[in-house]
Amino acid sequence: MATTNFTEYENHKTAFELSCTLEFTEGVHNELTFLLVLNIFLSITAFLGNTLILVALQKENSLHPPSKLLYCNLAITDLCVGIIAEPLAVTYWTAIVKERWNICHRANWAAKFAGYTLCSASLFTLTVISVDRLLALLLGLKYRQVVTLKRTHITVIGFWILSIVGSSTFFWNRLVTSWYQYIGTAMCLVTTIFAYTNIFRVLRHNQFHVQNHVAQGQRRQAIPLNEARYRKAVYSALWVQVTMVVCYLPISIVATLTPQKGISLSVYRAWQFSVTLVYLNSSLNPLLYVWKIREVRQAVKETLRQLYC
Repeated sequence: MATTNFTEYENHKTAFELSCTLEFTEGVHNELTFLLVLNIFLSITAFLGNTLILVALQKENSLHPPSKLLYCNLAITDLCVGIIAEPLAVTYWTAIVKERWNICHRANWAAKFAGYTLCSASLFTLTVISVDRLLALLLGLKYRQVVTLKRTHITVIGFWILSIVGSSTFFWNRLVTSWYQYIGTAMCLVTTIFAYTNIFRVLRHNQFHVQNHVAQGQRRQAIPLNEARYRKAVYSALWVQVTMVVCYLPISIVATLTPQKGISLSVYRAWQFSVTLVYLNSSLNPLLYVWKIREVRQAVKETLRQLYC
């Protein structure tokens, strides 16, 4: 009987509808219990870590204001994952384990919308950070005139609106949402790869010229010092970018393999674990800021010292 029901659901219901049915989810209660406990812990760490980063960034004045705004926006996105997306996911998994199907459907809708919106905002933010680093290298002294705080605010507001509107399509046409995800992700990845490829190409070119000047006995200390600081900023942003790709790659693969009609239990398990990996990224980012950005590390130490005192 269970097999017959499962086949009927599999053939006539979408993957989204199957995820809130007893016939489909009764075999994954143990895995979901583990995931909801793990995500409660990750929600707390994401909230505490990103709150600390936001407080530290407000005290840090050596970072260029537009760059600081972008990092603040990324921290806010990760903070929202900890206080909105993960609690909704925990509610969804708890509803399945407790067999509260009305709550399950509502929590699933809300978790999907929050997840799509926040993931889009994070991806857009990291893409803008990569373009910002490229502009800092190419524009030189004109960088502060072109990349202003006002323009960065407009850009941030723009991609938040785009993220919300694009994610809202999930409520009436999930196929549109899928295309929005695929096209948006592809464009962001292409832009990011283009930006960092050109950054390292120009840096290698500059290093070659500096070595030539050194070989000719000319002293040019200002450029190597500025370039060394710039390299640190680029590698810091690149670490955050690579970590996000590692955390988001599994769910991208699973989403590609998930059919619109019907879904296997193994794919469903893989989807839930890959969602947790995406949420893990929000807890890892504060650690990367402290580890790779010296100014943020000093501000965090000062903040903790003040809290302790």
